Amino acid sequence: MSASAEHAMSTPDLGPIRCVTVTAEDPDALAALYREWLDYRDVPGSDGPVSQALAESWAAPAQAGARSILLTPAHDSGYWFRFVAGPSDDYRALTTWGWNATELIVQDVDDLAARLADSPFRIIGPPEDLSFTDAIRAMQIEGPAGEVVYLTQFKRRLEEFDTPEPLCPVDRCFIVILGGPDLSALRQFYQSRFAVPEAPVMPVKITVLSEALGLPADQLHELSALPLAGQSFIEADQYPAQTVARTVPTGSLPPAMAIVSFEVPDLSAHLSSAIGPIYTSELPPYRGARAMTLRGAAGELIELIERSG
Repeated sequence: MSASAEHAMSTPDLGPIRCVTVTAEDPDALAALYREWLDYRDVPGSDGPVSQALAESWAAPAQAGARSILLTPAHDSGYWFRFVAGPSDDYRALTTWGWNATELIVQDVDDLAARLADSPFRIIGPPEDLSFTDAIRAMQIEGPAGEVVYLTQFKRRLEEFDTPEPLCPVDRCFIVILGGPDLSALRQFYQSRFAVPEAPVMPVKITVLSEALGLPADQLHELSALPLAGQSFIEADQYPAQTVARTVPTGSLPPAMAIVSFEVPDLSAHLSSAIGPIYTSELPPYRGARAMTLRGAAGELIELIERSG
């Protein structure tokens, strides 16, 4: 998870991260947990069924009519979680390609660990400083839908990271974790499509990944933190050989972490890659803007929301 200072000078055509969509068998129960334990808040008027138009824009027509709930951090940061009803399909976290974890910026990760110890969230990685710097301290949890959430605290500012300041105990997503069988292909996709600068490849311990796959805890995995606009990143991970493509029910969204929605300056250059029709809504995360969905190099669903103004 690193980007050089010279990369920070350029502005990619992707970011910030606006929304992460998670499918769950019971989205109401999942939303209740995020309200109670992570202090996320409802968005008035946003609950309701997924429209036919939105489902078609995702190329997931079976999602039409599915229950959908939108939550946002206690401080209005322009980020949302969207929980959508969908089958779990025996999903196992951190074992398949695509979007695998949402990383939230927090104020005090140790306080959160104490709070979450008796929660329905499973702590899969207790708080610890990262191996390459003691300025960053993080923990990892898994929710009942199989979704993985990293909770990350910056104890001091680092020049090589343009990161947001958390304005509430659990604030917005600033990194999404993408796993695939070919790290080079992941990096090339975002660099060529969205002018994302090159970022170094680093061998690091990803303990939760190793544990999920039955590998030694100290095994190193290659990753690259791709810097986006709006103080956001994609952490692209080289997944081990025993990982596989995610199983997706016909016409549905992938289980668990299904879609990441990013802001872009203009949809025009991407329209030929859309997997469904253009969509718009006055509700967040769209707020009147046009949106489209495409697939990435690991099969991940990427929703692009056109920047207004």
